[in-house]
Amino acid sequence: MLSFLKYVLGTIVGLFIFFFIGFLILLGIAASTASSDEITLTESSVLELKLDKPISERDPDNPLAELGFAFGSLSSTDGLDQIKAAIRRAKTDDNIEGIFLNMTFVDGGMAKLEEIRNELIAFKKSGKFLVSYTDLSTEKAYYLASVADKIYLNPMGTIEFNGMSSELYFFKRMLDKLGIEAQIFKVGTYKSAVEPFFLEQASEASKEQLNSFLNSINDFQLKQIAEARGVEVAELKNVQDSLLVRDPEDAKKYGLITDIGYYDEAIGFMKEKTGIEEAEEIELVPLDTYKKVKGNEAISTSKNRIAVIYAEGDIVDGEGDQDNIGSSRFAEALRDARLDEDVKAVVLRISSPGGSALASDVIWREVQLTKAKKPVIASMSDVAASGGYYIAMGCDTIVAHPNTITGSIGVFGIIPNMQGFLNDKLGITVDHVSTGQFSDMPTVTRPMTPQEEEIVQTQIDQIYDTFTSKAAQGRDMSQDQLKEYASGRVWSGIEAKQRNLVDAYGGLEEAIAIAAEKANVEDDYRLKALPARKSFFEEMFSGFGAQAKEESIKAELGELYPYYKLYKKVSNLHGVQARLPYDLRLE
Repeated sequence: MLSFLKYVLGTIVGLFIFFFIGFLILLGIAASTASSDEITLTESSVLELKLDKPISERDPDNPLAELGFAFGSLSSTDGLDQIKAAIRRAKTDDNIEGIFLNMTFVDGGMAKLEEIRNELIAFKKSGKFLVSYTDLSTEKAYYLASVADKIYLNPMGTIEFNGMSSELYFFKRMLDKLGIEAQIFKVGTYKSAVEPFFLEQASEASKEQLNSFLNSINDFQLKQIAEARGVEVAELKNVQDSLLVRDPEDAKKYGLITDIGYYDEAIGFMKEKTGIEEAEEIELVPLDTYKKVKGNEAISTSKNRIAVIYAEGDIVDGEGDQDNIGSSRFAEALRDARLDEDVKAVVLRISSPGGSALASDVIWREVQLTKAKKPVIASMSDVAASGGYYIAMGCDTIVAHPNTITGSIGVFGIIPNMQGFLNDKLGITVDHVSTGQFSDMPTVTRPMTPQEEEIVQTQIDQIYDTFTSKAAQGRDMSQDQLKEYASGRVWSGIEAKQRNLVDAYGGLEEAIAIAAEKANVEDDYRLKALPARKSFFEEMFSGFGAQAKEESIKAELGELYPYYKLYKKVSNLHGVQARLPYDLRLE
């Protein structure tokens, strides 16, 4: 038996060493590939954009991404920064003849799509071609494709063109069945983040704001599409509302596409444009490959820096991680930018639905201290609402896209009463022994007393007063005037600008230009990205366990996985929240 155990142990150790060495070899190959500048393009190449990965603000530094490995925040995503940089480089790259949009689904927010679309429009001005092909196109994918010179749709394909919608989930009946009471505290008629826990459908106020900003964003995008396709906005609106595009012939009839054709026909057109013989292969260069092509851009040697601080995800207390906005980590990033004499201005790039009110205030304070020494410009991405607006409202200038989701100036808190669930469903009873009247406050094992409810609501009211007071100060208006636009109401970027909640339209580049101008370094600066990210190896080893666990849960739950993610988000709501009313996913 002893020899058998030795044999088994030896086999296990051998296998471990084998896999470990194999993994190191794989890392070496990937690192060598990632660091190589030897990739060159042939003449008459075409940049192919599929955009079939989730689009984040910053490109993950993952040399194993092409091999399908993902660790923590080094997931399989495309960074908006690299997508835009690739399009800009292709514009002046002599080896790139055009761009091929080969897209079906695009997993990105509306403001990110706007920035990509603007880069594509700028690319067209170079005189190079822009061709799109799809078998099936979602509304987001078509929004990008609408700027193309030639838009091919498969003869059996379709384009989704029916307007925007947003589905809201309500949990009251589930909580009732479980015997759980949601004790709600909030300020603001429109602060509807808590509605799913005590209502079975959206309130009239919630429907009003949803209808308002959805229509605002949709009207803006219809206007952009109409301009690109040379169609009247009213006609496009009628096509959309009446669902007149039901097959490729309809899409061509109403001007959404230029050609009904197959993939090979789109390829054939590009061959003609590039002068490639029909029998030859056209060189389609994927985005991941083009990132590695050594460019000929001039590298600035300026000592002056503009710090771009990327704030993406939920706002949480403490350090947080790479996927959210930890108050201490971002406060440190702002301090680094403030104390660095080479940094002449700061751009706070925000893509956040909000989160912890306390964490938001910690970051706001650092914005104020930094603003006293150098310009601080807010650049709003897809969403900068509630806590996301909180950290923006003190900046010198707020820049947003017309289709940015913002506002939601309000706060809320939820304390569940699980006594019924424990007593009736689990047969558990809880007794309390305390040294004072409020010693066990807050607790989830009994209902709150009227005095406790009054205390919590007073705290919520005070935080809301602080929020609106600081917002009014930052926006140079009275608190009463600011409160007219608050009450938790969500606005589109267009609506927010009309109400002086933002200053200008534009993306990250426009915000950087404003920062450079205010710092008097218009043509003499380099960018510095903050907060500093973990290295690939740090992220890989720290994310091993969490990634494996997450993938296991995802495989086990299947279609129920999004609800698990929602549960995890709710379970991490600590303290008073300044958060967007919905987990918004516009389709």
